[in-house]
Amino acid sequence: MEAREEILGRIRSAISDGPAVPEVSRTYRRTADLERDEVLGLMVDRLEDYKATVDRVSAANLPGTIAALLQDAKSYAVPHGLPAEWLEDDRLRNDDRRLTDAPGSRLAVDELDGISVVTSSAVSIAESGTIILDGSPTQGRRAISLVPDHHVCVVPASSIVQLLPEALPRIDPTHPLTWISGPSATSDIELERVEGVHGPRNLDVIIVTDL
Repeated sequence: MEAREEILGRIRSAISDGPAVPEVSRTYRRTADLERDEVLGLMVDRLEDYKATVDRVSAANLPGTIAALLQDAKSYAVPHGLPAEWLEDDRLRNDDRRLTDAPGSRLAVDELDGISVVTSSAVSIAESGTIILDGSPTQGRRAISLVPDHHVCVVPASSIVQLLPEALPRIDPTHPLTWISGPSATSDIELERVEGVHGPRNLDVIIVTDL
């Protein structure tokens, strides 16, 4: 503790006569200047540019769309708070492929590796094509959206905003946030593209127009 206090004391002394922090200019755009349909169109355009697949459906057609996207999955994970009605398609009822990740029964990494996952999302930013997950019960902990190879992400249209400054008030910075801009992809120094290093190799986004 003595060493800690000595170090902190030196820091306080060093910055005691420092310049005042300048006021940050807030002249950047903070509100949308596009119509609602234009914002949704921009989100779709950005996602497709990132090589994600996008479906725009009504809430009534959501279960069937999820079932179609999972038809080839050997198994799939869902967070414990995912709405049950999203899985009400006949192909998903009593599905023995389904693995539920819950606080008391967390799936191991080897169970998540190479499978599919279905989550909701907190807020999305059209300008950058970014989907944000905040770890709430409908989205689950970070591992279930980063380890699987295939992510089916449900995005309510009402949660899509145009700009980053519009998105920030909708999220809690103390939550474990995952920011997704398309399927995971990176490249080495020789610009060789590698997919699936930092997250799912395949991203299917379902924009629900009436949620």
